[in-house]
Amino acid sequence: MSTQDVLKNASTLASYNVLLQVMFRVLTFLLNAFTLRFVSKELIGVVNVRLTLLYSTLVFLSREAFRRACLSGVSGTNHSWRQVINLLWLTLPLGLLWAALLIWVWLWLLEVPDPQTIPYYGPAVVLFALSGVQELLAEPLWVLAQAHMFVRLKVVAESLAMIAKCSITVVLVVFAREWGLYIFSAAHLVYTAFLVFCYAGYFIRFLGSKEAAEKGFPLHSVKDFLPRRAKGEPLVDWSLARLTWSFFKQSFLKQILTEGERYVMTFLNVLSFGDQGVYDIVNNLGSMVARFIFLPIEESFYIFFAKVLERGRGVKSQRQEDVAVAAEVLECLLKLVLVVGLIISVFGYAYSHLALDIYGGSLLSSGAGPTLLRFYSCYVLLLAVNGVTECFVFAAMSQREVDKYNLVMLALSLSFLFLSYMLTWWAGSVGFILANCLNMALRILHSVLYIHRYFLSSQWKPLQGLLPSPFLLLALAVSAVVTALSEGVFCCDSGWLLRLVHISVGAACLLGVLVAVFLTETQLIQFIRTQLLPTYRKKRT
Repeated sequence: MSTQDVLKNASTLASYNVLLQVMFRVLTFLLNAFTLRFVSKELIGVVNVRLTLLYSTLVFLSREAFRRACLSGVSGTNHSWRQVINLLWLTLPLGLLWAALLIWVWLWLLEVPDPQTIPYYGPAVVLFALSGVQELLAEPLWVLAQAHMFVRLKVVAESLAMIAKCSITVVLVVFAREWGLYIFSAAHLVYTAFLVFCYAGYFIRFLGSKEAAEKGFPLHSVKDFLPRRAKGEPLVDWSLARLTWSFFKQSFLKQILTEGERYVMTFLNVLSFGDQGVYDIVNNLGSMVARFIFLPIEESFYIFFAKVLERGRGVKSQRQEDVAVAAEVLECLLKLVLVVGLIISVFGYAYSHLALDIYGGSLLSSGAGPTLLRFYSCYVLLLAVNGVTECFVFAAMSQREVDKYNLVMLALSLSFLFLSYMLTWWAGSVGFILANCLNMALRILHSVLYIHRYFLSSQWKPLQGLLPSPFLLLALAVSAVVTALSEGVFCCDSGWLLRLVHISVGAACLLGVLVAVFLTETQLIQFIRTQLLPTYRKKRT
């Protein structure tokens, strides 16, 4: 396969993965909105935090190191697929060991929910662990599919599995809600079973086909997928096994940092199961904005900065035309995400209660949910700014600076775990968001200082993008006051007519803010018209 073919397939795979993540987020969003009408928030907390953490820990520690090692190893020509398959099958016994250990921890060391409120906790722990082990059966097939760029297989398999999981959950929640945790355990088992059957079915059909012969697929029969020794070869490639061990040691820290909030909730008992459920729902709800709006901008313009700027070189030693374009784009991006983030923060305060009431009813809107979403709206602003500043910094840094920053990130991540515990003990579930805000603010400070030093000896000042016009700030301040007063008068316990009045007030204020943007932020509007809109039109066509 030529380099251009690999690039094309990789780009296609990346696009499919983005679509897959969007679909998963939307389906999860709708599923949570539906199930909240039928089950308690305590049950949601146990499922979305406690049991999901069990499953993600098991599968991550069992397969992540093997995936990274085998996919990097088979890119060369010195590794035998027979030995790779043998190594990948070690994920199954490793998964069984992790399952036994984690079941023991989840049943004997952690707080067990009240069986009257949350029935069938013990069987659910076993079934979630079993679903993780079941998914590992498809691991050799998954690696083969990724290595040979079967770009549609993952999308089809995970889409069918997710649809099956949602269907089972909806049917059982409506007609057998007394089953409690059995509902979500059964749905998760169906999800992993669909994944295994889809991968197995595809490769059974693919083997021996004309397409397999044309692609030079290294396996020829179903028996080749099973572990066995090849003549004249060791059972596994020991260099690949050592690489797997190196990745395995890293995977512990990566998992702790990725799921830090859930580990703090699960092992330190800082929140009740009900509060955990509400926090998880609000977190998923708030993060949708960041993933759908800011993440595509960050990923796209990281590539732009990496191509325009020469990594590790100062401003004076680069083409001044390229630096000028990069500085202008950075300033406009900072202004764009700042304006969008400020709008979300201002209107998020006055409309969090209404949004949660529409989404989950009184279950979400009556407790700490609105306060959580209000704080999360402010956190989105920090997320937006950090995404743009870091995408520039990572594109401009030298390799030595990146390695040094990795240590900074490690220290920040560990401090986040400590802050999460302390602030949650002090402020409840809001403490998690406050810890995230502090962590993100420190990262922004680091990036802003780097950008300031980078352009210090030049005429360009892209950090001015973080200074909105006074007229826009006035419009946002007036909108904040008016919408807050509107919420106090019209929302949210006096019927839909007054709710619609509250929504209309917000729409009018938003229109006023947008007019202020058009009148004062002319450079930003020109950037959107000439750069962003043509790009998205091309993507559609």
